[in-house]
Amino acid sequence: MTHVLGHAPAPADSTGPARPRLHYLDNLRIALTALVVLHHTAITYGHLPAWYYTEPAKDGSGVVLDAFVALNQAFFMGFFFMIAGFFTPASFDRKGPGPFLRDRLKRLGIPLLAFLLLIRPLTGIDAYVHLKSEFAARGEALPYWLYYVTSWDAGPLWFAEVLLLFALLYALVRRRAARPAPAAVGPDSGSTPRPARPLRPRALVLFTVALALATYGWRIFVPDGTYVPVLGLPTPSYAVQYGSFFVVGVLAHRRGWPQSLSRRTGRMGFAVAGVAPLVYLPVLATAPAGAMDGHGTWQSLIAAAWESTFAVGLVLGLTVLFRERLNRQGRKTAFLSQHAFAVYVLHAPVLVGLGLAFRWLHAPALVKFALIGALALPLCWALAYAVRRLPRVDRVL
Repeated sequence: MTHVLGHAPAPADSTGPARPRLHYLDNLRIALTALVVLHHTAITYGHLPAWYYTEPAKDGSGVVLDAFVALNQAFFMGFFFMIAGFFTPASFDRKGPGPFLRDRLKRLGIPLLAFLLLIRPLTGIDAYVHLKSEFAARGEALPYWLYYVTSWDAGPLWFAEVLLLFALLYALVRRRAARPAPAAVGPDSGSTPRPARPLRPRALVLFTVALALATYGWRIFVPDGTYVPVLGLPTPSYAVQYGSFFVVGVLAHRRGWPQSLSRRTGRMGFAVAGVAPLVYLPVLATAPAGAMDGHGTWQSLIAAAWESTFAVGLVLGLTVLFRERLNRQGRKTAFLSQHAFAVYVLHAPVLVGLGLAFRWLHAPALVKFALIGALALPLCWALAYAVRRLPRVDRVL
């Protein structure tokens, strides 16, 4: 997602040595993008009817896919927003408020419109045909324009909608501050980096507790499972995490937090992320239906606590792991990184097409997930490559 989440490379200039490229952030974006594709593949064959084409599981392996979806949902979109926040200050510093907002509108708004006007109609055609036949059985007609308008949503590009809002809010805050920006730490900075300020364990604990309590309070009014039509927001119950992680990303850029995280912090993050679901499972297994979703129940407080703990722990662990072990790029990984945002925009019709193509195959849900996932990932990157070769498309995607 080079154009949307920022880019890790910093070109050399004549005033000083080239700054190191943060390859691990590129590689994290690749991994998260692949996880988005697999996440929606798991929804296709699990028990959650929240995708354009689904085959609800008829065997026990569907529960494994549901658990995979729940674990992903707890952290991965928040992580995307954090990475976006990390690159926002440098982009603003380099461009200024007007060009910054115009660039965000182009990089996010054009893909959003392309999805709404071109990709979504293609992706939803099977659902339309099915619904049209149901109307016909009742002697009623369903014109496509009516279906299109009444089923309007941004699909996976809700991320672009929210990121546009965050960019606007960031620009307003910077304009209100009306003071020279401090020296930035990061690959896009054109100024001298400040020394990194390590995160203290106490700060991490306090942030996690605050995130859990704020999420709990938010879900009293916006319980889990809420859907915002027209805007197409599928997970507004996670808004506190998305906003706070974006802010943390901005602060992380200024204060050099990713570079200063110790290996011990990474190991502790993974350990905490591993324990959190185990503590949560007994509560989930015994809670009444809907009690985990919100509405001020004590079970929803436990749910908010495990999600927040899991998300913070996993983000810390993955950041350190990729920085220490996956901080290199060759031609293949550079290719994957360059096309990651295009994959995010284009993956929906690929998954729907594969689902329809293998609809005839009767197999356990987990087997179909593995098959479609293995086919979808290379096909998504191949489609992204083909689309980005069209004239001027690479300036947006």
